[in-house]
Amino acid sequence: MENAFAKIISELGEDLDREGLKDTPKRAAKAMRYLTQGYEQSLEEVVNGAMFPSDNSEMVIVKDIELYSLCEHHMLPFIGKAHVAYIPQGKVVGLSKIARIVDMYARRLQIQENMTKQIAEAIQEVTDAAGVAVVIEAKHMCMMMRGVEKQNSSMKTSMMLGSFRDNPATRAEFFSLVS
Repeated sequence: MENAFAKIISELGEDLDREGLKDTPKRAAKAMRYLTQGYEQSLEEVVNGAMFPSDNSEMVIVKDIELYSLCEHHMLPFIGKAHVAYIPQGKVVGLSKIARIVDMYARRLQIQENMTKQIAEAIQEVTDAAGVAVVIEAKHMCMMMRGVEKQNSSMKTSMMLGSFRDNPATRAEFFSLVS
């Protein structure tokens, strides 16, 4: 990966021996490995057994989970936040695990639409909830820095499973609580 970054920098017409660029290929490779560490993680490792019995059957929401990802089309960042909810059926997942699940999928080359679905399905798999809802809102550098260059645009995606899909009142409660 370091050699690939060196080639990219050279192809830009830069001098790899210039003081500011001497270690850039190594730093860029290290940064890319960090930004895509989600490929090295599994759902089982992330959750790490943090499931707890609970008789709660009311909505659990974790909102404003910041996320940083790279679009798979241009490898430019998109930055935003996720709102995740589920309705437990006998067990709950550790609070930090929801944010870790978001991070695992965000730290891959992604499109927001797929990431939203992946997070919802992972929460469903882990919790066996009566319903799961995920909303992600993000700003995409591929739209802000290049192309149409629209600085104030953002994208919202949602995925509703189970009772969030089937019950309009449950869906409405979720949206009112995350607004």
